[in-house]
Amino acid sequence: MIILKSPKEISIMRDAGKIVAECHALIAEKIKPGINTLMLDQMVEKLIRQRGAVPSFKGHHGFPATICVAVNDVICHGFPSSTKLRDGDVVTIDIGAHYKGYHADSAWSYAVGHVSPEITKLMEVTKECLFKGIEQARPGNRVGDIGHAIQQYAESFGYGVIREFCGHGIGQSLWEEPQIPHYGRKNRGLSLKTGMTIAIEPMITNGGWRSKLDQDGWTARTIDGSICVQYEHTIAITEAEPVILTTLD
Repeated sequence: MIILKSPKEISIMRDAGKIVAECHALIAEKIKPGINTLMLDQMVEKLIRQRGAVPSFKGHHGFPATICVAVNDVICHGFPSSTKLRDGDVVTIDIGAHYKGYHADSAWSYAVGHVSPEITKLMEVTKECLFKGIEQARPGNRVGDIGHAIQQYAESFGYGVIREFCGHGIGQSLWEEPQIPHYGRKNRGLSLKTGMTIAIEPMITNGGWRSKLDQDGWTARTIDGSICVQYEHTIAITEAEPVILTTLD
């Protein structure tokens, strides 16, 4: 069932989104070679709770941590660990906050120290994929328009678009209908309506799109060992422009 949100509900989600954005601002300051993601997890949980919210992911279907961590060939849902990040790594940190009954969710990829030009390009293209997807999130368009815009742009660079994991509706539940694939065909799928709140989160690789799960049952990584990066915002569909909820502005 699609749950449309009132302006008041969207305002609360905007507050939740600002908390998530504050966490990403903190991560951006702290990311460097030698730091471990368990430390980042603790910092983020502390900040979320200081803001009167709770971590969306911790305990969700048994997930053990506040942040999801994806280093290099990991696609999503990795655990924080005591392993130190190394110069040249790329790491995606996914953060959710539950505030006054509503969730906001945003993932961002970070270069650790100095990354290769190849990785820098992958990051730039993936970020642009996110905003091309957001641009299509308008009343009267369809879910397939979002996926098509992302897929067309990513594949024009020879990149792979992960298909086993997708974006989603979000609100009082962390994951709501509809699913938002990051590939697709124009004018196909569910019609988008004012009041929908969704998370768009393209996961793009410099190789193939197929994934596998580690033995922990959570950590997904590319089968071919290619690098994956991801950018995600929670947005609200309005009569005018799509509104990004997970920013500091």
